[in-house]
Amino acid sequence: MSKRVLVPSLIGAAVLGGVAAGSFAMASTATEPALENGSARYVAPSGGSTGTFTFTADVSDDSGIRGLKALVWPASSKLDPTAAELRHADSATCRSTTAETSRCTYTLKVTAEEAAGLDRGTWYVSALVTAKDGDTTFVSRAATFDVTR
Repeated sequence: MSKRVLVPSLIGAAVLGGVAAGSFAMASTATEPALENGSARYVAPSGGSTGTFTFTADVSDDSGIRGLKALVWPASSKLDPTAAELRHADSATCRSTTAETSRCTYTLKVTAEEAAGLDRGTWYVSALVTAKDGDTTFVSRAATFDVTR
């Protein structure tokens, strides 16, 4: 092979490699929403006052957070929620902590009558995070808590 053919071929390969690497770098910079520090707490009703269930999580995405949907369910139900089902679940209240991060809190009031009918034992929280750019992340068990009374 002559040098006149080999040198342009190497230059062409280097240019194509650089374009491909640049495209890969641009494609890999997009991030999916993240959910961290998810925690849940159940306080049973007492003394005539309602109880509460609270789920709190820190969520982030490079485009910002549009919202979080949550579903609370007992482990004994064998429920296995999907992301599609959570699109119709209740929304949490999200407050921005930075341009990319929000703290989201989902709260339910629980009456004494409702508490009497709750399954005792382990419960889970499923969450669907939606970023401002439309990306979503589904976490089937974002938090676990126990109902004891």
